[in-house]
Amino acid sequence: MSAIGSSADNALAESFNATFKRETLQGRKTWSSEREARLDAFGWLNRYNTRRRHSRLGQRSPIAYETALDTTSTTLTQAA
Repeated sequence: MSAIGSSADNALAESFNATFKRETLQGRKTWSSEREARLDAFGWLNRYNTRRRHSRLGQRSPIAYETALDTTSTTLTQAA
């Protein structure tokens, strides 16, 4: 953990917010309603969390990464 008030504490949130702004808000001035704005935000979050490929996951989506983990054997072999 870093010290209280350190900018490193906010790095993840700032990165997430910057990505949201860049991919959703850039070039957009207004929405016709609050509902439309919320739906756009929800659509982006859904894509970000399920279909967007991440470099940390080997350019796989979180769903593909978790599916690959689920198919690997988690049982231990018995000792001789």
